[in-house]
Amino acid sequence: MANESAAKSKEMGEDLERREGEGPDRRLSVVDRRAGTERRKKTRAESGYTGAEHRSGADRREATGLERRRGPGRRRSDDRKAAEEGEMTGEQFEFCMAIDTYKKVNKKLFPTWTEVLEVMTQLGYRKVEARTIHLENCPEPPLHKKDAA
Repeated sequence: MANESAAKSKEMGEDLERREGEGPDRRLSVVDRRAGTERRKKTRAESGYTGAEHRSGADRREATGLERRRGPGRRRSDDRKAAEEGEMTGEQFEFCMAIDTYKKVNKKLFPTWTEVLEVMTQLGYRKVEARTIHLENCPEPPLHKKDAA
């Protein structure tokens, strides 16, 4: 046992010698840095920070209609809830099978978004209604006429 501890201290000494210009080895310190107060919870004055304040607390993201996080009063749709539980609608299953077939035929593990859009077009999907979400710097493409079914 004495030989083991002597060997470890010798290794530590060699380790310190190798890092001569870098300062003391933090691993030898008994102070736990995590024990102090959380630095992000300190006020500007407490932390001595003099730069710009980035923690305004306000949500800087614009509402697009694409948010997946649910807040109070926002429920998942029945289709989405069922898909997350492993039960797909016929439309979802058809889309998954079409993408899977495309990947097998073209020997691609990850199709690009352009290729996904191509598969959707081949399935018969067309843009027939204006979008209900806000997309910045994205013009609305022309709509196709709805077929009288």
